[in-house]
Amino acid sequence: MIKAARSVAEGTPVPPKVVLPAKPLPAKTPAASSKAPAAQVERRTAIGEIVVFLLSPVFIAWASFTTAFSAFGLGVARFMMPNVLVEPPTKFKIGPTNDYAPGTVSTKWQAQFNIWVVNGEVDGAQMIYALSTVCTHLGCTPNWLEGEQKFKCPCHGSGFYKNGVNFEGPAPRPLERVGIRLAEDGMLEVDKSVKFQKELGQWSNPSCFVGVT
Repeated sequence: MIKAARSVAEGTPVPPKVVLPAKPLPAKTPAASSKAPAAQVERRTAIGEIVVFLLSPVFIAWASFTTAFSAFGLGVARFMMPNVLVEPPTKFKIGPTNDYAPGTVSTKWQAQFNIWVVNGEVDGAQMIYALSTVCTHLGCTPNWLEGEQKFKCPCHGSGFYKNGVNFEGPAPRPLERVGIRLAEDGMLEVDKSVKFQKELGQWSNPSCFVGVT
């Protein structure tokens, strides 16, 4: 101050005082909320309680009991209920002999019992016999071709004569006959539990054919 007054008195110009601009105050960031919303806290609390309950011995014991009881109930129900898949009988009647005309192959029982009924001449004798519909190659079901008078397998081309003897394709042996007899009531009775193979000499067994006149 004294120097300034002395300079003024002496006529010396006094340089202006430089005033620096004030520094801007740093912007205040909004304080983060220290508390989560009440709904979020409640949800986390509920989830935590559920987890604790699921891991509790009481719940584990209850779940184990329920599972065991359900398995037991299913087992009882399965035991009490009859099997839906009913196997066809091995013995059944297919009508009188006059239902099968000489020289014919009947496919009437193919779908139900997997047999063909043939009325044919074998070694000069007229007889009725039943052939299994199972191909002796790989077990497919051949078709009876009336126009060609033969059984033809659609899988691999095996062919069989009307009497069941194989003559073409990969089938290694004839079709099998099944048991057949004339029951006391005059009806033909088939027994599929008994099989007869030609290559074993079993076609001469009277249990696999019924003689007719």
